Amino acid sequence: MDNSLLIIVFGIFLGLLALGVPLVASLLISSVSVYFLVPGVFPANPNFIFRTMVTVLDSTPILAIPLFIFSGNIMAKGGISGKLFDLFAYGLGNKTGGMPAAVIITTFFYGSFVGSAPATVAAVGVMTIPLLVSLGYDKTFVVSLVTVASSFAIILPPSVPLVVYGITAGASIGDLFIAGIVPAIITAVVMIIYVVLYFKIKGGEDKEKLRENYEKLHAKGFARVFKDSIFALLAPVIILGGIYGGIVTPTEAANISVVYALVVSVFLYRTLRLKEIPALMVYTGRTIATILVIISAATVFGRVLTLMQAPQQISAALMDVAAGNNLFLIFVILAFLIVFGLFMEPLAVILIATPIFLPMIQAMGMNLVHFGIVVIFASAIGFITPPVGMSLFVATSISGLPLLKIARQTFPLLVILFVIMLFIVFIPELSLAIVPSR
Repeated sequence: MDNSLLIIVFGIFLGLLALGVPLVASLLISSVSVYFLVPGVFPANPNFIFRTMVTVLDSTPILAIPLFIFSGNIMAKGGISGKLFDLFAYGLGNKTGGMPAAVIITTFFYGSFVGSAPATVAAVGVMTIPLLVSLGYDKTFVVSLVTVASSFAIILPPSVPLVVYGITAGASIGDLFIAGIVPAIITAVVMIIYVVLYFKIKGGEDKEKLRENYEKLHAKGFARVFKDSIFALLAPVIILGGIYGGIVTPTEAANISVVYALVVSVFLYRTLRLKEIPALMVYTGRTIATILVIISAATVFGRVLTLMQAPQQISAALMDVAAGNNLFLIFVILAFLIVFGLFMEPLAVILIATPIFLPMIQAMGMNLVHFGIVVIFASAIGFITPPVGMSLFVATSISGLPLLKIARQTFPLLVILFVIMLFIVFIPELSLAIVPSR
């Protein structure tokens, strides 16, 4: 199809976004515009678009998304993040940078059974931000730390963006889950080193308050603190163990995670009452509806682009410009993912960008699972950068701090994410080393 038509469609889409038209409406209007621009020729008529929006959600792998979100909300309502934090603060609370390091590790583990970065900001932030501020830490620093650390929720299983990428690219969701573990551990270690050095060099910790809090926590005894956190620690083990033990599929693991979260929160910790579950289901339904509509509309847009042969056209154009320079192509892809992530929902970026760049990735011989982790890191940056960073909006709502003030403080940690992403690009073993079917 004519290149000029492709330019017009992208122009309509970007123009609508610039005018403030909601993302879903922009995607659908741009998709249907092709039919009217080429009447009687292009098959993507309004009926095709509506049918695609419905049928794309009739998918067993997609069912994992609402289930993992529901289990994460149950864990959040059950106060699981607080029990995890107490365990890590028990060992680190008297060290320089120890409490912020405990926040990072808590977010790491909590994110590993939530799958949503904004949800992780809310659950961990509501509990840790007031506590660390009361202990003398700078509020903006703590809020920015929680915001960036929430990225673990989409790098580690059961990451919703990983599920979406796996479905779109035809990559194994189980392999993607495993591939995110080593990069996430590296990111956590580097972030912990950063906060320790930050407080060693700049100071800013009230040692007396920290010692009082540390002694208060130790008065409970390690056995009690560990007992309170053990069921939360077992959640990611059960999810991954079930998938890679060949016992369950990712979607079945999502079902198990819901049951496990209910048993732990209602009957073991007793932090969630049965009568609270209907309201929690309604809240989850609202979150899920937003995500599924974005997935549906973005998939329609992606299929329209495929019918227009956009992936082949863009791939051919870039391959000609690159003249065999794979490094150039990789940086073009990264630039696209990050720049579009500034203005669009990360899930929509994944759904649109993946079909476009797959021909180039396959031509370069890049592993689809490896590319998926690169895409996820770019998405993580999108979640915490204005103007559309969802995690930033959650952070400002729970902290009362201006969005741009938080965004400025996140910059050093964003640099860490970006540098690690580059290492992952050029050292595939970082993401593929422990993948069984690589």
